[in-house]
Amino acid sequence: MSLIPRLFGSRSSVFDPFSLDLWNPYEVGNSPFLRDDATAIANTHLDWKETSDAHIFKADLPGLRKEEVKIEVEDDRVLKISGERKKEEEQKNDKWHRIERSYGRFLRRFRLPENTKVEEVKATMENGVLTVTVPKQSQPKPEVRAIEISG
Repeated sequence: MSLIPRLFGSRSSVFDPFSLDLWNPYEVGNSPFLRDDATAIANTHLDWKETSDAHIFKADLPGLRKEEVKIEVEDDRVLKISGERKKEEEQKNDKWHRIERSYGRFLRRFRLPENTKVEEVKATMENGVLTVTVPKQSQPKPEVRAIEISG
């Protein structure tokens, strides 16, 4: 739970040193006042937890197949998760009463800490939940040696 209030309808925070998601007031469709259905999926929420041996990212992506999601590790340890949900084709005879499901592209980027093994990233998708696991490098145990006391 963040103590920093949510700004502009996004969970991303400019105060988070690992998040590369920054609000750009000049980007069309990125304003809370100009929000439409196409921008809703752009704010795909993710959970990031760190365990003793890995960093685990989980994203709810209902209705997407694994072929519609792309996961990459860019230079300098940046994890990039992107994808697109296509808008359902409309028929001329259809009468829509409500359209609430979001569609469009999404992109999230996270700078990974130095202790990660970026070459061993694994991802699974089950029941609309994407799980990306980034293993951590094992920390070498400090060498302890006994010092003889003279005198």
